Amino acid sequence: MPTESALTIGLMSGTSLDGVDGVLLDCAQSGRRPQVQAHAARPFPAELRAEFLALNTAGPDELHRSAAAALQLAALYAEVVEDLLQSTGLCASAVRAIGAHGQTVRHRPDLGYTVQLNVPAALAERTGIAVVADFRSRDVAAGGQGAPLAPAFHHAVFAAPGKDVAVLNLGGFANLSLLFADGRTLGFDTGPGNALLDHWAQRHLGRPFDADGAWAAGGVVQPALLEAFLADSYFSRAAPKSTGRDDFHPAWLNQQLARQAAALAPEDVQATLSALTAQSVADALLRAMPQVAHIVVCGGGARNADLLRRLQAALPTAPCHLSDTLGIPPEQVEAAAFAWLAQQALLGLPGNLPAVTGAAGPRILGAIYPA
Repeated sequence: MPTESALTIGLMSGTSLDGVDGVLLDCAQSGRRPQVQAHAARPFPAELRAEFLALNTAGPDELHRSAAAALQLAALYAEVVEDLLQSTGLCASAVRAIGAHGQTVRHRPDLGYTVQLNVPAALAERTGIAVVADFRSRDVAAGGQGAPLAPAFHHAVFAAPGKDVAVLNLGGFANLSLLFADGRTLGFDTGPGNALLDHWAQRHLGRPFDADGAWAAGGVVQPALLEAFLADSYFSRAAPKSTGRDDFHPAWLNQQLARQAAALAPEDVQATLSALTAQSVADALLRAMPQVAHIVVCGGGARNADLLRRLQAALPTAPCHLSDTLGIPPEQVEAAAFAWLAQQALLGLPGNLPAVTGAAGPRILGAIYPA
């Protein structure tokens, strides 16, 4: 019998709302680590980005708008898949499955649900490749947070025997995977990553993000505001825990600013938001893994020089390295994780780590839409 393909595609569009990243991953079960074979990316059209952002809060005609946005996302996903196939010269039949995360617009595990907009049936029809989607809901149904789901993959590709290693994903929200020297893996969301930084840059600069953190670097951190940010109960909450725009959003930021004694310069607010991300990560990491040897940084925020500088200053004894020093560029890691999770689902293997999410036990994640 022919050997089944070990090639899967992962598609990720995160809370930063910048676009879709796709990777072709070789998950060969030969004892070696999964290898990224190709990467493709497409930005969100401005209208789609704005619609996804709007759908994070209640509004008129949400059902129709959600369905229409999901169909646009599926079409964009299909374009990224085609880009990957063209760049590698592969045909669709060479790929075993696509792992498509979808776009999170609600995340309320405390109420028993999480919502990722997607149309996996349309993606399977358009590409001719089986699709694995809806990864988070089974973990939530089992009493878990449904997030983060990347720690098991991080362990597969970044663990260093005999060392405590942390993997920090700086997306719209930041999360840590803690890979302990004794083989244990833990993880949780630490709080805002780029989401509030991007919102403030869009509001005051008219740009989707603060390139390299240059604007934040020119501001001055406001201690009283930073203290108010860090007083939010999320930061002291014990893991398992996860967060998103349901907790940290523009109205939350406006409430914090309204409590300040005087109006603050926009660049100082941006500097303080950068400090919030760095300090909340550092505080959480030092509590959970005080002997951390080094930190592997991935996600879009890994390219924010100001944020990385603040993070390293808060963790002077733990060198921060971008994930590309270990073979996977920062913007490819999350997509690779969902390619790996798709393979796990097809093999009938669990994708979650109960110690991370708080689920009642290991679960096979994702619904499969055959080609």
